[in-house]
Amino acid sequence: MAVAKSGPDYIDPAFHAAATGRPAFNLDSWAMPPPVLDGLLSLAGEDADLLLIEASMGLFDGVGPASPGGGAGPKGQAGRAADLAARWGLPVVLVLDVSGQSQTAAATARGFIGFEPGVTIAGVILNRLGSARHEAGIRPAMESIGLPVLGSLPRDPALALPERHLGLVQAEETGDLAARIARLAELAEDRFDLDAIWAVAAPVPAEAQAVTAIVPPGQRIAIARDAAFSFLYPHLLAGWRQAGAEISTFSPLADEPPPEDCDACWLPGGYPELHGAQLAAAERFRAGLRRFAETRPVHGECGGYMVLARRLTDAAGLAHPMVGLLDHETSFARRRLHLGYRRAQLLADGALGPAGTALRGHEFHYATVSAAGTDAPFVQLADAHGTMLGPAGSRRGRVTGSFFHLIAQEHQ
Repeated sequence: MAVAKSGPDYIDPAFHAAATGRPAFNLDSWAMPPPVLDGLLSLAGEDADLLLIEASMGLFDGVGPASPGGGAGPKGQAGRAADLAARWGLPVVLVLDVSGQSQTAAATARGFIGFEPGVTIAGVILNRLGSARHEAGIRPAMESIGLPVLGSLPRDPALALPERHLGLVQAEETGDLAARIARLAELAEDRFDLDAIWAVAAPVPAEAQAVTAIVPPGQRIAIARDAAFSFLYPHLLAGWRQAGAEISTFSPLADEPPPEDCDACWLPGGYPELHGAQLAAAERFRAGLRRFAETRPVHGECGGYMVLARRLTDAAGLAHPMVGLLDHETSFARRRLHLGYRRAQLLADGALGPAGTALRGHEFHYATVSAAGTDAPFVQLADAHGTMLGPAGSRRGRVTGSFFHLIAQEHQ
């Protein structure tokens, strides 16, 4: 079995990968060019007997109507799970929270049926049931609207995963994750009609394997990878490898510098604000990265951008010296949510392409720039509707960075 995720999300796919033992790709109709989207669907389901795509938010939630001249995109390119279902003719299984209601749950489900042409609701799973009596009150109502009940899950606080800012605690930090997955598997076998779920599945369309969302920043790419640097989309790695690039990983938290045989370095996002003291003490990493940047490009996304700065202030208000390849400072003590799709245009040549390149991605962070420094901005940002947000990020020499998370180069 394989799992993919609709829309921008780093955390959930890591749980999917832990449960399935294979990479979990993101599929984003707003940010990805159609050839990349179609190729990733094929790659996501490769050698799997079943592919499940989890929605972000609700089925029809995504980018709303575009403002004049904006960038929301036509119908089918709004970053919704419904876009994917309609594009590929895939059936939808609703997972419906039925707590606090009985027959009304069927009225809610009925609203999904026929809401949008091309989106087929194949069945429903009743989530957060209170009792067998509760379920018995809902099933006849679902039958009356012709919607099969494919399974149910009880309301059980023990099934909840621990959370922190940005969402769930990461999969690799959840110590009892294997036991939790085993428990959920037992519940699925006991409470889901797996044969019926299998029967409603539709074939995955066969498409070309064009998954390179953006040109690799180098032929040998050093990528920071540990608990502080974990937010990198699998489709970017797959595309870079397809384009012939080699990937080497290193751990700043283990005080490892980027490998010397690489010709570009990428610092992904993650949680550097939780590891400020350890990163500040990683002298070998910091010196090695400074030496690397003298001759080769270095790029930092979100958390990586924070580590390239002069200083990072954590939630407790403690300031930690960072690498200092860029002149700004960031603070997690001054928390403010930045969230949404972004269109970015490069203001200068760099690791992400030549000046003028248009990219699509998103922002999701609470940290802020507390001191802008003297560096020139790296990108010009707009939201999904085309509203200009102004210049952002920093660049100095071969070093670039911003809070912008890249998904793909913009298609025409």
